[in-house]
Amino acid sequence: MVYSINPDFRQYNYNTINCVKADAVSKKDNTAPAAPAFTANPISSVPFNPTLTASPLRTRLEGKDEKNKYNTVLKSLDKDTKKTVKLMLKQGILLNSNSNDRSTVLDNLYKIATTPRAQGLSNVGILKDTINTLYSPFNITQQFGDLPNKEIADSFRDKYLQDHSMRMTNLIDRKLAEIAVDVDHSGTCVAASIEFNLAKQMPAEFARFAAGISSPEMSVKKEIKLANLADNTLDAVWLLNAFEVPYEMKDFEKATLTFAPDKNAYIRANLQTVYKDPYERSPIDVLMQSTFMQVGSQQSYDSLSDKRAGKFNQNDKGLIEFEKTFTESVVEDKNKISVTYQTVDEDAKLIGYETDLATMKRQITTALDRGENVIIGYTQVDDNNYIINGHEITIIGYKKAPKTSPTEPDKLIFICNDTDDNQFQPIEYTEDYLLPKIHHAALPHDVVESDVKMTENWVEGLNTYKEMKKKAA
Repeated sequence: MVYSINPDFRQYNYNTINCVKADAVSKKDNTAPAAPAFTANPISSVPFNPTLTASPLRTRLEGKDEKNKYNTVLKSLDKDTKKTVKLMLKQGILLNSNSNDRSTVLDNLYKIATTPRAQGLSNVGILKDTINTLYSPFNITQQFGDLPNKEIADSFRDKYLQDHSMRMTNLIDRKLAEIAVDVDHSGTCVAASIEFNLAKQMPAEFARFAAGISSPEMSVKKEIKLANLADNTLDAVWLLNAFEVPYEMKDFEKATLTFAPDKNAYIRANLQTVYKDPYERSPIDVLMQSTFMQVGSQQSYDSLSDKRAGKFNQNDKGLIEFEKTFTESVVEDKNKISVTYQTVDEDAKLIGYETDLATMKRQITTALDRGENVIIGYTQVDDNNYIINGHEITIIGYKKAPKTSPTEPDKLIFICNDTDDNQFQPIEYTEDYLLPKIHHAALPHDVVESDVKMTENWVEGLNTYKEMKKKAA
């Protein structure tokens, strides 16, 4: 989704922009063929995020336990999904163990198939959705499902009104609340991009999350390194407390976090289990995106209305840049930093760039060459250079652009995934089109540390919080 300007809070480091719906950015080339999952990218001149090197690439089942799990999973599936699982075995996805507890994709698929799911969720349905997503993460979408009939719509409204009755002070508020559950355009572009990245880069961890949040426990635990949040342990703890993520300290270096969707996500997931239409979110999409929205919004997200509260943001849709960076860091357990490229004044007018486009391109391609996807936030401006929209997408590779003449300088085409374009395949942008639109990019700390002066996440968050309190006073 795209971002909107908050007119009441003009402190501008992309903290005034949130995911909401606007016209899609025009695609430079929508003809890119669908890319098979987790193979060398046939349309890229660089490795296509070779995630399987993170754990030994295995394509053969070993021992009775693995063979039993494999056969049990297959018994639950239809003919086409069985073929997909067999292809996943051949491609090295099924036995990938790049997860927090070293469990494989197969281990977690077996758990989904053989242990109870949360109320209203189907073992077979969650199993198939997880398989299809891992085989082709381009299937991930942020499109909310419609409310298919009056009875269901009324039930949603009643539930929302019940949950928010203390805030319904008059008939106008109640009427607005009634229509809040009819979500036409979601604000989950950040969460959907993180979901895509997890499925593409860490398939076993994605499957582990899917098994946990769809279980009766409705949560999953993950051990993270505190150094991936801040240089100082106390600063990392400040961040965890500020974002209100449930955690337990293991020692001064690690903590175990609990990730969970909001309670209303299961209502949405149950609806999608029965009434999912083409191009709408699967139940797994619903639960994953709610989980990541909860992390970023300080546990304040509501899946019925697609709105959030939280201390770092005065808008009620989407996640701001600081929240996105924190969420991406804890989900991937990597030291990510959000690099801001555009210079924007207090009135949300684009007035320049923090660095030249060549440096921006080098930083992004360096991360891609290392097998990292790069989630970016881009902006759209009006004729007077005021930002009117923003959106979050993922750059997954690049290739050389064809030349029209021998003297033309070398240019790149960036290969991207957009969770809001109703296309289950990559899209392409020329560098001349995309780079000037990039407001920020999430990059590994060491890729950019020699180029820019960096502010740690906890410092940025504290400054943001203080500024918001000052504006609200």
